[in-house]
Amino acid sequence: MPTIGIVAGEASGDLLGSHLIAALKQRRSDLQFIGIAGPKMMAAGAKTMFSMEKLAVRGYFEVLRHYLGIRKIRNDLIQYFLHNPPDLFIGIDAPDFNLVLEQKLRRKGIKTIHYVSPSIWAWRKNRVKTIKHAADQVLCLFPFEKPLYEDAGVDATYVGHPLADVIPLNTDKVLMRTELQISDVGHVIALLPGSRQSELDYMADLFVKTAMRITQDVPDALFLVPLVSRETRRKFESAITRNQAFEVHFKLMFGHAQKALAAADGAIVASGTATLEAALIKCPMVITYRMSRLSWPLMKRMGYLPWVGLPNIIAGKFLVPELLQDRATPEALADELLQLILDRQRVTSLKKEYTSIHLALQQNNAEKAADAILGQLA
Repeated sequence: MPTIGIVAGEASGDLLGSHLIAALKQRRSDLQFIGIAGPKMMAAGAKTMFSMEKLAVRGYFEVLRHYLGIRKIRNDLIQYFLHNPPDLFIGIDAPDFNLVLEQKLRRKGIKTIHYVSPSIWAWRKNRVKTIKHAADQVLCLFPFEKPLYEDAGVDATYVGHPLADVIPLNTDKVLMRTELQISDVGHVIALLPGSRQSELDYMADLFVKTAMRITQDVPDALFLVPLVSRETRRKFESAITRNQAFEVHFKLMFGHAQKALAAADGAIVASGTATLEAALIKCPMVITYRMSRLSWPLMKRMGYLPWVGLPNIIAGKFLVPELLQDRATPEALADELLQLILDRQRVTSLKKEYTSIHLALQQNNAEKAADAILGQLA
C-alpha cells in the first residue's frame, strides 16, 4: 500500500491537508498518510504521530523556548521515515520545521513536495536556496509565486487556493444569522484572535478590551468568537474574566470561523490565513497582530513589503487597515472597524475588490494539487 508522509503545523495547514487527502483518495483509495496531522486531516484518514499543537508556535523567542521539544519531534520523524521510507513526503507550510525534514529525506532519495510556498516574496528571500535543496516541487497557492521559483530554478506549480473553491462567491448573511440563531441582533462583529495558544497569550486581552470599547458606542453589538481548541477557548474566557467584560455580549464558538464571518457586519482578524477567509467571504475587516516585544523588532526588520495581511499582499495595496503591535490598541481597533462598517460606499467598493481576489484564486485547487502529487508518485 503506497504511503505518503505528511506534516502540517497549524490549523490552516490542517485544513489544506484535509482537502488534499480527500482529493488524492478519490483518485487512489489505496493511499495511506502518516506524520503530523490535525483533526481535519485525521478525519480525512491521516494518522498522526505527534500532536500538531506542539508545532503551533509563532515568534522567534517563543520558538526558542520550545526549540528542544520541536527538534526532538523532528528528529524522531526523520528516524521513523528513514527506517520506514514513504513513497513521497509532503510538508504543508510550517517551513522552519518542514524544510529541514524535507532536506534530510530528499538526501536519502525520498521525493519531497512542499505545499504552500514560504513567504519569500515578503521576507527572507534567501530561503529559496534552502527550498531548492529541500523540495522536488513546490505547490504555490498564489499566482505571483510561481515565477519567483522558476527564476531560481525550482520546479513550482500554481494550484490556486482551496478556500477560493470551497467558499461561495456570495454568502447569505441573513440565512447565516438564522442558522446561528442571532436573527434579532442589530450589529454582529466577528473576532478572530488566532488559532495558536501562543497567539491568544498576546491577543486575547486586546480583543476583549476592543469589544468593550465597541460596546460603549454600540451597546447591542454581539461578538462572535470562533476558537479552534479547548485551550484557546480557556485563554479567551480567562481574558473575559480578567477584564471583567461581563456586560459585553460574546458568543464563543468551537470553530466555525467561516460561519462567524458570513454572519458578521465586520471583523477584527489576527494576521494569517483567517484574513483570506474574511476576504473570500466578503467580510469587511481590520487586520491586527501582536507578538512579544523581543520578537517584533526582528520580524519587522526582516520584512520588506509594506503589508502583512494576505488580502493586502494579493491586492498590492492597503485594501484593508492593518494595526500591528504598538498601533494595535483597543481604541484604535474599535474606531477603525466602526468607521469601516458604517461607510456603505467603502464597504461596497471593498467587496468588489474581494470578488476579484476570489476569482483569481479559484483554480480547482484540490484537483491541481492531486495531479502534481500523483505525477511525483508515479
